[in-house]
Amino acid sequence: MNIPTEIQGFEDDLKLWRRDIHQHPELGFEEKRTAKFVAEQLAKFGCEVHAGIGGTGVVGVLRNGPGNRSIGLRADMDALPIQEENTFGHCSAHDGKMHACGHDGHTTMLLGAARYLAATQNFNGIVHFIFQPAEEGLGGAHAMMEDGLFEQFPCESIYGMHNWPSMPVGQFGIRNGALLAGGALFDVTVNGRGSHGAFPQHANDPVLAASEIVMSLQQIVARRFDPLETGVVSVTMFKGGDAYNVIPKVASIGGTARAFSRDGLEMIEKEMHRVITGVAAAHNVVAEFDYRVTFAPTINTPRETELIADVAADLVGEEKVERNHYLISGSEDFSFMLENRPGAFILIGNGEDTSPVHTPTYEFNDNILPLGSTLYAKIVERELAADSAALS
Repeated sequence: MNIPTEIQGFEDDLKLWRRDIHQHPELGFEEKRTAKFVAEQLAKFGCEVHAGIGGTGVVGVLRNGPGNRSIGLRADMDALPIQEENTFGHCSAHDGKMHACGHDGHTTMLLGAARYLAATQNFNGIVHFIFQPAEEGLGGAHAMMEDGLFEQFPCESIYGMHNWPSMPVGQFGIRNGALLAGGALFDVTVNGRGSHGAFPQHANDPVLAASEIVMSLQQIVARRFDPLETGVVSVTMFKGGDAYNVIPKVASIGGTARAFSRDGLEMIEKEMHRVITGVAAAHNVVAEFDYRVTFAPTINTPRETELIADVAADLVGEEKVERNHYLISGSEDFSFMLENRPGAFILIGNGEDTSPVHTPTYEFNDNILPLGSTLYAKIVERELAADSAALS
């Protein structure tokens, strides 16, 4: 791996930072300690620091040379409401909160890139280091953009990265176009008429109607989606009644939908509404339907995908960069930024034997910290080449 000597020299600092953040996890929009730490480090490096963007977000600005082209690098900072089961010395000090997705590592890798670029200044232009709050479904990307992220800090292109358990250390994965699915949450409330369980003829049974809705929703992907496309409709909650001998007045279901395009998400919503309305009418009940997109599909743009893949290949070798990575049905809040600016999102291997993300035994692999910092830094040096007259 072609890790610069400067980054090799502060690798121990990267580990200390990452473990400190891991030990003090904070949930979405509560990342005050993490944001303060990030801001302090950026200031030490010589960056211009802007805090409170989108609540607890932080942006560091680094300028060098006469060029006015700009690039954005983004990392997420929030933890998850999970009780950690690891027993190492730096495990979570806060019950019920844990960095179970590696955002502690993502934040640290971007800090490492900022430190390197501030020291070497081998670029011509402006770099915006974007530290985003509340990635885990709470809308941190939207919050930063609504707070004027791209107006205050213009970015011609933006780049993000996520660790990927099961992928070996030293490998990267990416694909042009959709990489991760967009996600929606839905709730259905079925209002009927209750009765004694022994006299069902007196009821308009919402439990029966809700049960049929659950079964009927499964035909959306099976029969309404193009077989060459991918979609998911999963009912994950079902609630109705409190007694064995009472048919309740209300039953409710909830779940998630996934697709790899905005059109796919919209088609699922339309079909769900049609199915729910029809089943409710057949059972003489009234159904309320709420469908909300919480993540857009993560769609990489061609030029930026090729650029970040080329940079990765320079670091680890072409054979260790999967340029046509398989689609992932999980979602990523960075997708909303990619809807506003061209850019790319890449996966970095966290190790074949590491626990999956969002599990209580997950741990970010410190061995990839220098590699991630280097990738971010080299993207800047490639995009904002210091010796290019065209960029000055």
